[in-house]
Amino acid sequence: MDSNDPVDHPCLSGIRLVLGGNVFGWTIDRDRSFAVLDAFYEAGGRMIDTAEGYSAWVPGHEGGESEAVIGAWLESRGVRSEMRIGTKTGMGGPPGALKPEAVASALRGSLERLRTDYVDLYYIHRDDQVTPLDEVVSAFNAPLQAGKIRELGVSNYAPARLTDLNATADRMQLRPFTAAQPLCNLVARQSYEGALQDLCVSQGVAVMPYYGLAAGFLTGKYNSAADWKGSPRASSLDEASANGGWSILERLRALSQDVGASPSQIALAWLNAQPGIAAPLASATSVTQVEELARAATLELDAEQLRRLG
Repeated sequence: MDSNDPVDHPCLSGIRLVLGGNVFGWTIDRDRSFAVLDAFYEAGGRMIDTAEGYSAWVPGHEGGESEAVIGAWLESRGVRSEMRIGTKTGMGGPPGALKPEAVASALRGSLERLRTDYVDLYYIHRDDQVTPLDEVVSAFNAPLQAGKIRELGVSNYAPARLTDLNATADRMQLRPFTAAQPLCNLVARQSYEGALQDLCVSQGVAVMPYYGLAAGFLTGKYNSAADWKGSPRASSLDEASANGGWSILERLRALSQDVGASPSQIALAWLNAQPGIAAPLASATSVTQVEELARAATLELDAEQLRRLG
C-alpha cells in the first residue's frame, strides 16, 4: 500500500469522518446533540468519538456526560449495530489510571453510560508514565478477550512509548494497539509529523487525529481574537492562532475560493491526504455544520493545492 493511500481499520465505517463527541452535554444540550447525531447518521457517518472524561472540566460536571448523551441516542434510534463507538480512559494521565483494576472499573462505567455491552475502540487517553507496560497491555487485553472491546488505541502518545507498548504486547503474544489519536491539523502538526507519523505508517497504525478544525479556528469564521472572547474554547483558539496561524488561515481561505469549498472542508481534506491518516475527528454543534463537514469526506486536493497549504 502506498503511504498516501487511505488507511483502513476495522473500526472505520461510513464516510471518512469521525464525529467528535466532546460537545455533547457541554456546549450543546441533549436535544441539539440528538439533532447533530441524527444528521451525522443521515450523512453516512458511522463512527463517533468520546471519552469518560467529557466534560469533567465544566463546573458541576463529573465526566461521562458525552457518553450518556450518545448512549441515549443509540438506544432511542436503535442503531448500535451500525455505529462504531470509540471512547477513552485516563484523561490527564493520572498515576495508576492504566492499572487493570482501574481500567476495568472505567470500562464498566463507560459501557453503562453508552448503554451497550461493547465498545468498538477503547483508547488510552494519556500515558500515565507509571503503570508497567505489561500491566497496561493486560488491562486492555482482558476486556478485549471478553468481548467488551473490539480494538485498542492510544491518544496523546509519544512514539517511543507506543513502540514500547506494542513491543510489550508482541512479547506477551497479546493484541497490539492499532489506532492512534494525536493532535493534528493545519496549524498544529508537530505532535504527529515526524517520528509518530513514520511509526504509524510503517506499523499500519490507523491515525484519527483530534481537533481537525483547531477548535473552530480553521472554519474561517474568526477574524481576530476579539471574535472568540468569552468562548469556552478561547484558550484553544488562542493557541491555534499563534505561531503563524493567521497566515495559514489566509492561505486556506484563498484556496477555498479557488476550489469552491469551505475552509472547513479544505482543512479536513488536507488531513485525509496526509500519510497514515484513516479519518479526522471534527465536532459540530448544528445540523448545518454536520452537512458541511460530511462533504469534506469526498473532497480530494491535488498536489499543487496541498503545496499551497504548506
